[in-house]
Amino acid sequence: MAERPPGKVVVVMPALNAARTLERTVEAIPLEWVDEIVLVDDASSDETVELARSLPVHVVWHPHNAGYGANQKTCYLEALQRDADAIVMLHPDGQYEPQLIGSLVEPILAGRADLVLGSRLALPGMARANGMPLWKYVVNRALTAVENRIMGTQLSEAHTGYRAYSRRLLLTVPFLRNSADFAFDSELLMQASHFGMRIQEVPARGRYFEDASSVGLGSGIVYGLKTLWIAVRLALHRARIVPSRKFKPPTAKIDPS
Repeated sequence: MAERPPGKVVVVMPALNAARTLERTVEAIPLEWVDEIVLVDDASSDETVELARSLPVHVVWHPHNAGYGANQKTCYLEALQRDADAIVMLHPDGQYEPQLIGSLVEPILAGRADLVLGSRLALPGMARANGMPLWKYVVNRALTAVENRIMGTQLSEAHTGYRAYSRRLLLTVPFLRNSADFAFDSELLMQASHFGMRIQEVPARGRYFEDASSVGLGSGIVYGLKTLWIAVRLALHRARIVPSRKFKPPTAKIDPS
């Protein structure tokens, strides 16, 4: 592992009913790479908030369930308020390896990247060997191919939930205009590409087990369709056919209609 460059690193954890996995996930975070941990609870019905308050994390809670994308918005706003230079999204269910945080943030702190993706598909065969369902693998590859074509990128995976962002990216990209649901991730990635952010990937092992949150087939179909629609909106915006406020700079004057 490379020596840590200067800069503040904040790990954000969007949580929903994560009490069974939260403690061991927090314990696995490499503190030599992390300055603060923020957990945002999206109105869990279990003991997530109570447990989080006993751990070395800063807790923010939503009074009602707002959705995965809405949770991330709160996460990133809180990290920016805490003057983070690099922000890592780590799911508290343990599906992604906390030990990889150093590899995610080093390119950002060193000034080489604005977005680093932990790709489960970077190494051939790794995703399936680690338990990724076949249907998810096939859909992931297909959607990623479409998105690469539209964004002009060569990503191995566009649908990982393990990501690190630079402060510059989150101050440039209008992520508050994005969806409150799972489409948020696709929107933010396409915004990053549209605004010329530097994107890198590192191989990441995904873990699939009973307590890990997972998108089912029905939800996956909806997510896939929304992702394709976002890609179409980006193409239309770039062609100046149908402008989208999601791809306009935050300082642009937007017609509220």
